[in-house]
Amino acid sequence: MIDRTLRSVPAASIDVTAATVRRGDVIEVGGLFWRVQDLFQLPQGAKQLLFESGELLTMHARTRLVAVRMGRR
Repeated sequence: MIDRTLRSVPAASIDVTAATVRRGDVIEVGGLFWRVQDLFQLPQGAKQLLFESGELLTMHARTRLVAVRMGRR
């Protein structure tokens, strides 16, 4: 999970798929927010996400999740 401190960085709520997810995206899963630390490409367009907390999540090619993408400072 991520800390919930306010930051002065603009953020946008977006839908992400395995093709569009990036390192640093904050993804909502089950009402909790998780920051993507690393990505691993899997067969058939899937990706495995490694969160900062150490948990893994596999996104299949058609999986769509809500994420917050932080803007640049």
